Amino acid sequence: MAVTRTRYTTVAIVLHWLIAAAIIFQIIIGWRMGDGPKGSPTTFALFQLHKSIGFTILLLSVARLAWRIFNRTPAPPVHQPRWEQIASKIVHVGFYVIMIGLPLTGWILVSTSRVVVPTLWWGVIPWPHLPGLPELAAGPKHVWHEIGEIGHGVLVKLTYLLLALHLGAVAKHQVLDKDEVFQNMAPGAKPGLKEPRVWLAAAGLAAVIAAGYLFTPTLKVAQSAPPPAPAAEIPAIAEPATPTPAETAVAAVEAAKPEAVAAEAPPALKDPVAWAVQKGAALTFSATWSGTPIEGRFNRWTADILFSPEALDRSKLTVSIDMGSAVTGDDQRDQSLPSGDFFDTAEHPKAIFTAAKFRETGEGQYVADGTLDLRGVKKPLSLPFSLKIVGDTATARGVTTLDRTTFGVGQGEWASTDQIAAKVKVSFSLTARRK
Repeated sequence: MAVTRTRYTTVAIVLHWLIAAAIIFQIIIGWRMGDGPKGSPTTFALFQLHKSIGFTILLLSVARLAWRIFNRTPAPPVHQPRWEQIASKIVHVGFYVIMIGLPLTGWILVSTSRVVVPTLWWGVIPWPHLPGLPELAAGPKHVWHEIGEIGHGVLVKLTYLLLALHLGAVAKHQVLDKDEVFQNMAPGAKPGLKEPRVWLAAAGLAAVIAAGYLFTPTLKVAQSAPPPAPAAEIPAIAEPATPTPAETAVAAVEAAKPEAVAAEAPPALKDPVAWAVQKGAALTFSATWSGTPIEGRFNRWTADILFSPEALDRSKLTVSIDMGSAVTGDDQRDQSLPSGDFFDTAEHPKAIFTAAKFRETGEGQYVADGTLDLRGVKKPLSLPFSLKIVGDTATARGVTTLDRTTFGVGQGEWASTDQIAAKVKVSFSLTARRK
């Protein structure tokens, strides 16, 4: 029965059409990646989709090959010339080469990328890099990347050729030779153009092409907000509750008492005072990526504060930031930030801001003039902030803007400001108690 089989098995047919649709869709996504702005959120999202489809094709193709090994294929048409039979086998072997080779070369590219971006298969399942490649030294890693890039490009061109030969051969058998080749993959199909399964296949092809151009993956990478920190580590800073009328009246009466005013008057701070930052402090940053704001925060940082409004000339501030603690709400983006193209935490794990000069610019308004050491680059930086001291408690908020390019944050393709703006806003809010 295997020798006289008149069509492929149901499993083979299903795998054939699934892989065919995935390849066509993948081609369109690849074109869109190349035509879109390099480094934009849309291109990045398409790239992640491209990886998921590629690895899916790899798994389906391995399953298809295994199935074919244990299941005979239909015999060629009785009157088919020998050269056509040989050509058909060559094309089929070529398809297995591209169906397995394209994902593998893409896998090499991902595993040897300068910015090691993790892969989440369909945004859910972590997909590992090829063992050993990410850990290679720069020279061998670059060689492997070139191999992957050249191989991927050659196989893409081979795909175009094989698709043209395959579709042309199917049309020849169906329209000119009028034999049973098409019904091998479309059970019950008859030769000729009047066969509805032919037009159904053509409609399916058009639908896949249209979907490839119209579908836009969810831009989680551009729209996500930083996740709230665990309450036990960095609880949110609570805003003062609106007092009730009764509470307001009581407060007014108490405030009218002379002893109340004297008791609440802050002690003199003629000398700089050491302050301990309390839980709930926040250090955040925001940037613009293709016009879309991206919000992030540093989860680990410390501040040594010696400050008094009455002794600005002797006040000091040192803020140490763990650059590996940056989060923006997207795992793939967050895991790329420590790389050499961005924060380079392997060489520069900390960013340090020091200030020993303070200016008062208004009531409760100050500016700390200091130096920021980021990625080994030291640049002057002024930090305006507001301050309110009540008793032993101080609350402060501030915001400043810096140019990431002056510190080398963004190397290679990321150095351009066409997609990721140069200006980055850094903000903080904290409550501190006198030590």
